[in-house]
Amino acid sequence: MPQGDKSKYTDKQKRQAEHIEESYEKKGLSEDEAERRAWATVNKHDGGGKKPGGSGRQTNK
Repeated sequence: MPQGDKSKYTDKQKRQAEHIEESYEKKGLSEDEAERRAWATVNKHDGGGKKPGGSGRQTNK
């Protein structure tokens, strides 16, 4: 999967990232920085894309 490809993320993850990005932009961050931080936050919480075939972190429960 090329860097920056968001196809393996669920719709919920994409909505979360969009909401987080808007919050960062309201705080005065540039659009690019806000987007970068938003996706980093989604990855921190979920471990990456959840759709099959993604390179998300595997957890053993």
